[in-house]
Amino acid sequence: MEMTGEYRIAAKRDVVWAALNDEDVLRQCIPGCESLTKTSDTTMEALVVQKIGPVKAKFAGAVELVNIVAPESYTIQGEGKGGIAGFAKGASDIKLAEDGEETILTFHASAMIGGKLARLGNRLIDSTAKKLANKFFDNFHDYLSNQE
Repeated sequence: MEMTGEYRIAAKRDVVWAALNDEDVLRQCIPGCESLTKTSDTTMEALVVQKIGPVKAKFAGAVELVNIVAPESYTIQGEGKGGIAGFAKGASDIKLAEDGEETILTFHASAMIGGKLARLGNRLIDSTAKKLANKFFDNFHDYLSNQE
């Protein structure tokens, strides 16, 4: 699965960068996130509950930030295991560009799933992934908007 997107965020790039690296902000913005713990400057462990079609799963996983060019870009990569539901593995390249008082965030993500989830069909998986990405960025934008 491949996905790309662009979001305009009403905050300076340094503020957006700091929020993208803040475990408390991410915990609040990631749909279904039950816990997110920073284990180093570039790694985190997460517990996320998601319902995809008829399958509800609790994913435990690790996330790593690589290719870091602060405050412009990084790649976030990780893998989550959801027991009998299967696994999800992926990466996303995140880029931040200044546009006056705002920031344009672009991303390109790729993911792979296996197990019971893989049998649900690409259309359902793709539409759910897009909804989750949009929900994250809506939450992220709302969080930053309420900080002013």
